[in-house]
Amino acid sequence: MTKPEPTLLLLLLFLLSCACFTLNNAHSTTILNVWPKPRNLTWTQQYQATLTASNFTITTTTPHHNKHLSAAITRYQNLVRSEHHHPLVPPEVNISTNLPPLEFLTLIVQDPDAALVHGVDESYTLSILPSSAILTAKTTWGAIRGLETFSQLAWGRPTCVAVGVHVWDSPLYAHRGITLDTSRNYYPVKDLLRTVEAMSMNKLNVFHWHLTDSQSFPLVLPSESSLAEKGAYASHMVYTPEDVKTIVEFGLDHGVRVLPEIDAPGHTGSWALAYPEIVTCANMFWWPANGDVLAAEPGTGHLNPLNPKTYQVLKNVIRDVTTLFPEPFYHSGADEIIPGCWKTDPTIQKYLSNGGTLSQVLEKFINSTLPFILSLNRTVVYWEDVLLDATVHVSSTILPKEHVILQTWNNGHNNTKRIVSMGYRTIVSSSDFYYLDCGHGDFVGNNSIYDQQNGDDKDNGGSWCGPFKTWQTVYNYDIAYGLNEEEAKLVLGGEVALWSEQSDSTVLDARIWPRTSALAESLWSGNRDEKGMKRYEEATDRLNEWRSRMVSRGIGAEPIQPLWCVRNPGMCNTVH
Repeated sequence: MTKPEPTLLLLLLFLLSCACFTLNNAHSTTILNVWPKPRNLTWTQQYQATLTASNFTITTTTPHHNKHLSAAITRYQNLVRSEHHHPLVPPEVNISTNLPPLEFLTLIVQDPDAALVHGVDESYTLSILPSSAILTAKTTWGAIRGLETFSQLAWGRPTCVAVGVHVWDSPLYAHRGITLDTSRNYYPVKDLLRTVEAMSMNKLNVFHWHLTDSQSFPLVLPSESSLAEKGAYASHMVYTPEDVKTIVEFGLDHGVRVLPEIDAPGHTGSWALAYPEIVTCANMFWWPANGDVLAAEPGTGHLNPLNPKTYQVLKNVIRDVTTLFPEPFYHSGADEIIPGCWKTDPTIQKYLSNGGTLSQVLEKFINSTLPFILSLNRTVVYWEDVLLDATVHVSSTILPKEHVILQTWNNGHNNTKRIVSMGYRTIVSSSDFYYLDCGHGDFVGNNSIYDQQNGDDKDNGGSWCGPFKTWQTVYNYDIAYGLNEEEAKLVLGGEVALWSEQSDSTVLDARIWPRTSALAESLWSGNRDEKGMKRYEEATDRLNEWRSRMVSRGIGAEPIQPLWCVRNPGMCNTVH
């Protein structure tokens, strides 16, 4: 008996593989599952696929010296060769015996040295033809986005890839991110790296790292080492300069900026363990039986803007942070100034008795810190409270629009409209839609609201921002709703936020994913189809597939439906 040719045997294995996929499921699909959905993707009516060669290689047309591009090429080359993803519902493909295995993806990057900064070009085009594949991007960061798309167009064992595919892609919004709080509960570095990796898979590009708060100060700073020595939960629950460098470099390898936030003057109780003299109302009970509330939640302490030493310490902190983080944006917080906290301090009491106001106290803080941050060549991001808070806020005259961005988190579209109508750029993080910690109850220990026998559940989830934000809630939010064309241009993008009062590494992945994937698509290519209709029904099937692929890649994303729904398309929909 004649031995079959190796190429023919490989092709037979491939045909059997694809056939098994179809036979083991009630349905196949003619849809290519890419997340986030590209702005424009066409697949010719032949619905063809071909094998990738066992030595499949990603090549560049010209030499380059960008180590982050080299890391991405190596990473995706290995992924395409080894992933062997098994779709829940496999694509329906025709296999031509005339198609040779795909050996190369040719990568053309016009400006490989363009820096990863806000507004950098992330566009790419991808063509996968029967005998060749070409990915073209203006920058390294667009190339990384295109490599992710290519990886999602490959599946099976042996690996096949869709051919006759043409993609043009570019994000709708330049700023697409996650805010993660690592002060209230600590996350090991490996969890942060995994989060950044998953962000890159979803074409997100900003990891907003809320580093410090009243509960702990885990960041080790060379000039102010006592803040972490005394303010961290434990000596092993810190982020050293070496850790920061690892995370920043890992972010660059994956096309993700790392934006540091040092929240001040509020949310600074942990500073008092090293410098009690510069923090007001530190270590006091947050909600005394008589008198003013001292904090928005347990954990009191505000920096004292009337103490000159505050600025000696704070400027050392800012200088160190801007040295550790090359990111051009610096987040300075300035949210939730609680009047009762400042009023406990004798110096501030005297200032108020002489006719001063708390807004003037905050103004002194901003005037003493904003110019210093700007001198370090940073754009400053503040939470919206600095301008919009009803009680303690500053005038827009001291917040230069060309240097300041406001991040909005209250009152949904209304606050977005207020900010952009004043001419400020904004990042949208509406707590009504984008807060991932909501709906898990409150964390105070003796809340009688939960002692109910009639089934009542305060705020439909028991937390101040309940209910739980489903992926559909995230997906369908239009961050520029109600804005005119000029106002909409000032919306840089959005971030979901995970505040960690009730989160740590044991639940991190499931809290974030796949709900943040919903944000990723809505900010990359929108949440509407070509006819302008919301596409959440079609997105459900793709998100099921994408969640499955993320899990196979090591991301603990929670399910959004029973597998039965995936295997029975349309049967889990509601009546319209």
